[in-house]
Amino acid sequence: MRIDLHVHSSASDGTDPPAEVMRRAGQAGLDVVALTDHDTLAGHAEAARALPPGLALVAGMELSGRLPGHSVHLLAYGTDPADPDLAAECAAIVEGRRSRARRMVERLRDLGVAVTWPQVEALAGGGVVGRPHVARAMVAAGAITEPAQAFTPEWIGPGGRAYVSRYALDPVRAIGLVSAAGGVAVLAHPGAVSRGWKIPEETIAHLAAAGLAGLEVFHPDHDIEERSRLGALAAELDLVPTGGSDDHGSLTGHRIGAETCPPESYERLMALRSDA
Repeated sequence: MRIDLHVHSSASDGTDPPAEVMRRAGQAGLDVVALTDHDTLAGHAEAARALPPGLALVAGMELSGRLPGHSVHLLAYGTDPADPDLAAECAAIVEGRRSRARRMVERLRDLGVAVTWPQVEALAGGGVVGRPHVARAMVAAGAITEPAQAFTPEWIGPGGRAYVSRYALDPVRAIGLVSAAGGVAVLAHPGAVSRGWKIPEETIAHLAAAGLAGLEVFHPDHDIEERSRLGALAAELDLVPTGGSDDHGSLTGHRIGAETCPPESYERLMALRSDA
């Protein structure tokens, strides 16, 4: 089985609609795909309607958390979309993302970048607004030549001239919310230095004690050495080692299926859900 448990669509900061993501997942030869948009399940209905034969869809999302000075992302699988507490927190996070993006646009304009809020809204297309939408607007304005250049101290990277922080959950609380909603939580890309830091092993152990179910080991930003380290840590802490492409459409080169989750890890993770 080929299983990709980390994929984004235009319901958040991916470039392709959920139906197109499912079509590409089928073309990539996947048997299972998890749609994990940021802080929302909004793309799942469209994705489910568009599933090609032989492809199974896992309901998921990438939930925003924060530790002092750093963001922490949790992949939540199998949560009840009607759970009121998790839904309320997701709504607060999404509104925080929107407010943050507006303030970033204001700061960029003060720096002479000709971006507008309606332009960023149009790029988001009704989905959850994120920094990649601001970055794409900056490309359109001619301030940078590719979106990746926006995520630096010069622009909207952490500590950058136009950077604005936003509301996010304490990871322990996020794990509790996911569990209470019937799902399981996996720590996303914990060793991706391109995101500014590696999550310390003692922090991961603390989250494991709080009910974390898995650790994303197989990710495009993890080299062989990092995968070996994280795999050993997952075994030590009895966490499920998972994986996925973290595909964002054209922003990441349409890499769906480039990284996969071992079938035994997928089965183990699904068995941990409260409704399993």
